[in-house]
Amino acid sequence: MADFKDLDRLLQNFVDRGLPGCACLIARKGEILYDNYFGYANMEKGEHLTANHVFRQASLTKIALYTTLMMLYERGRFLMTDPLYEYFPEYRHALKAVRRPDGEVDIVPTTHPITIKHIMNMTCGLPYDMLLGDVPTWHPTSVAMAQAMKPLREKGFYTLREQIRAVSEVPLAFEPGTRFLYGFASELAAGMLEVLEDKPAGLVIRDLLFEPLGMNSSANFLFGDLGERLVGNYYLREGRKLGDEDALYIPEEKVEVKSVGPLGSVSGFPRVITNCRDYNKLMQMLANGGVHQGQRIIGRGTIDLIRTNTLTPEMIGKDFTNTYLAGYGYGYGMRMLTDHYTGQHNGSPGAFGWTGGSGTWAESDPSTGTSIVYMHNLQPNLEEYHHLRMRAVAYGCLD
Repeated sequence: MADFKDLDRLLQNFVDRGLPGCACLIARKGEILYDNYFGYANMEKGEHLTANHVFRQASLTKIALYTTLMMLYERGRFLMTDPLYEYFPEYRHALKAVRRPDGEVDIVPTTHPITIKHIMNMTCGLPYDMLLGDVPTWHPTSVAMAQAMKPLREKGFYTLREQIRAVSEVPLAFEPGTRFLYGFASELAAGMLEVLEDKPAGLVIRDLLFEPLGMNSSANFLFGDLGERLVGNYYLREGRKLGDEDALYIPEEKVEVKSVGPLGSVSGFPRVITNCRDYNKLMQMLANGGVHQGQRIIGRGTIDLIRTNTLTPEMIGKDFTNTYLAGYGYGYGMRMLTDHYTGQHNGSPGAFGWTGGSGTWAESDPSTGTSIVYMHNLQPNLEEYHHLRMRAVAYGCLD
């Protein structure tokens, strides 16, 4: 059996191999079992990483986003079968791209409308405006997405509502509900928060989730001293690997103004900034049936719905299978372990969570009340190397 000294050695090895810094926290039934920090928050300043520093979460934001939306679901604010156009009328006459046998593509009306379920489980057919999944850059959906976003990016700041309206003209990559495609569905989910609560999505998440959980170092925007506590967002030089001399840099032109800033200064839907101790409060609440310090935040049955696989075997085989995702299905905004052997995963079936493009990872296991949160910030994040090793050792430390 592994122990926490093995986890210490692994995470220190990550740093020794060139990762600027990383953090990991493991808790079970309200008790923190492991909480440690390695490397630097800022290498240039020699600033060592501590529990107080915060990280960019990128797509790990989805755990908070979809949990908040499901809190509204269990309050009767919407149904999964509701057409998206009831909330965003511009999506009433959705189009899709259909490839003919001769290779040409027709743009035709969808047979069925996009529903809320389709934005909850990433089957609405809209990618991000970049190469992702099974939609290559030449695909009409990718081309149209880039064209829709171009004027918004050129004008500078744009709201989430403006972005959602612009993307409504993009033909879907497939009939809604027939394939999995990671991407713009999360922007539509954030837009639902704004429509339902009539305020920015980040404030909805703050009011309904972060404040009840006491997550005082978590937000979708900078406030207080979060900017001073934010770790460096390092980039790996092209053609280099971690450990190479001068492998990392922080490009001045990419300083956080594009992805992190005060409320109302970041375009679209800003992602969460947080740290392991704060995000563990969310993950522990999910691991322990929706209760935090005696207060119910979300129903246990709603959590079970979140972590129910919604993808068919065909979708998993075509769209949700690689060595990083192996063994997982996908529910509402999060993945869950369905197959030990395929994933070589030593956790419990039903454990669920997600990951973030900046190097963050989190998972909750309701069967044991366990949560694991890991964070680093690096582009590209080299997630397969770091996360799968960390996951194996972390679960190996648990009896």
